[in-house]
Amino acid sequence: MSSTTKHLTKSKDMRQPLIVGNWKMNGSLAANQDLLLAIKAGMDKATCGVAVCVPGPYLQQVQQLCEGKALLLGAQDVSAHEQGAFTGEVSAAMLRDFGVRFAIVGHSERRQYHAETDAVVATKAQRALSAGITPIVCVGETLAEREAGQTHAVVKRQLAAVIHTNGHCISEIVVAYEPVWAIGTGQTASPEQAQEVHALLRAQLSAATAQPERIALLYGGSMNPSNAASLLAQPDIDGGLIGGAALKAADFLTIVAAASH
Repeated sequence: MSSTTKHLTKSKDMRQPLIVGNWKMNGSLAANQDLLLAIKAGMDKATCGVAVCVPGPYLQQVQQLCEGKALLLGAQDVSAHEQGAFTGEVSAAMLRDFGVRFAIVGHSERRQYHAETDAVVATKAQRALSAGITPIVCVGETLAEREAGQTHAVVKRQLAAVIHTNGHCISEIVVAYEPVWAIGTGQTASPEQAQEVHALLRAQLSAATAQPERIALLYGGSMNPSNAASLLAQPDIDGGLIGGAALKAADFLTIVAAASH
């Protein structure tokens, strides 16, 4: 093993793997209970961090169902505002009242459907951090951007905005690389493609903080039971932000098991 490989392996060993389920706009009181009871029943051998990011109306239910287990609660978004006349928005302080530990910010669906800019995403991360919530900062390129050779420029720009706004506490974030062309499409970046971008992001974070080893980098483009192990074996991939597979207990637990080795 080369000295470089040894260094990468050692660095990865210092970062706890993290698997986060993003339920998106799915769920019901009955379905949530069945799903979470099945996940909790299969988590006994999990050694990685495990969280579920659920729709806002279900935060209280899921908080109660997760109680006493190493299953952490997350939100799918957070307002860029602290309080005030912002109908429909949910503040970081409100999320904290429900024991929320993570909040997804800058998901490609928010960027696309709600026109969230890099600056808005950076402010949302700041609001989460100020409330003691870990933001899961999503970055990623579209298919057109990848085909134009712009992948590196796009993800670096997106992350740079967050670093600029939150530089003093950037080691407290989680970053999720989610190639937009691989979300919900069945397509997945190859382990080598994903690792290339993760290494780029790791280098960018290393230049911004003295504690880059604290930052988990997740892959978020259609990770599933069949590809999880090969993706998680990459030196700079510390976990996954799981979409469709997070809604099936057996699939989600298979990914958790892959991250627990």
